[in-house]
Amino acid sequence: MIKRPTSDQEIGLIYKPYLDLTPDGDYLTVLEENTTEIVDFFRSIPSSKHDFAYAEGKWTIKEVLQHLCDVEYIMAFRAYVAARTEGETDLPGMDEELYLSNSGASSKTFENLLSEFLATRKVTRTILENLTEESSQKTVLIYDKPVSARTFAYMIPGHALHHMQVIKERYLGLV
Repeated sequence: MIKRPTSDQEIGLIYKPYLDLTPDGDYLTVLEENTTEIVDFFRSIPSSKHDFAYAEGKWTIKEVLQHLCDVEYIMAFRAYVAARTEGETDLPGMDEELYLSNSGASSKTFENLLSEFLATRKVTRTILENLTEESSQKTVLIYDKPVSARTFAYMIPGHALHHMQVIKERYLGLV
């Protein structure tokens, strides 16, 4: 079982807010419960809101869902690289606006985006369920800071929960 990151030396402080949102418990159970929660939440959003952005220059709900896929691809890859390399490999940052602008999210169907999310999550689970405690503690460098494989693992559910909360508050006026 992958244990929660324990020190700031392996977290990379930009990920801490997402780690704080990820529930405690068996990691794979947390990931599965998060998958169900996120998919159920997005499926509950009325189709009239899918292309809605709460302000000019902000992402639509479809674009937020694409962003979740993009970030998860990158974080699962980073966890994979960290776990499989010896020493600290330097990986590039991620320009989320550039990724989104080249994604074609606005022309995708909502169901296609949900399918992409589920496919991405399946790959994430496959990568992470095979980490050992030792390999999960290995790091890569992001913005010149060491970040462990398990940090990427734990930030994935928290990142999705963060955006779910933003949608509830700013897009749907639920909170």
